[in-house]
Amino acid sequence: MPLSEHEQRLLEQMERALYAEDPKFATALEGTGLRTYTRRRVYLAAAGFVVGIGLLMGGMVAQIVPVSVVGFLVMLGCAVLAVTGWKRAPRGAAGGGPRSAPVQRRAGMMDRIEQRWQRRRDEQQGP
Repeated sequence: MPLSEHEQRLLEQMERALYAEDPKFATALEGTGLRTYTRRRVYLAAAGFVVGIGLLMGGMVAQIVPVSVVGFLVMLGCAVLAVTGWKRAPRGAAGGGPRSAPVQRRAGMMDRIEQRWQRRRDEQQGP
């Protein structure tokens, strides 16, 4: 459920208080966003893909079919994770620094939430 204007103001006050009280902690929390998570996920998936190639080739050389099958499945799973992670990765703001991108993303998200809330209100009120 979206936040009311009063709740949004309270949340903004709490954020400002957190920055004033412990700016190092607040900055650390800001840096662990979706972009960092998806980048790490893509890198791990790429590493897993290489491990899958190793298992596939090792199983082929040793003529152990189950190892090759597991290697292929690992490759397939990691490829899917890498592609979905890459597609979901947020795009950086043009000319914005590390602090401007979350603010813009937050503003866009809040606009969408407000639009949904307004649609729900309109649907409940009816004709």
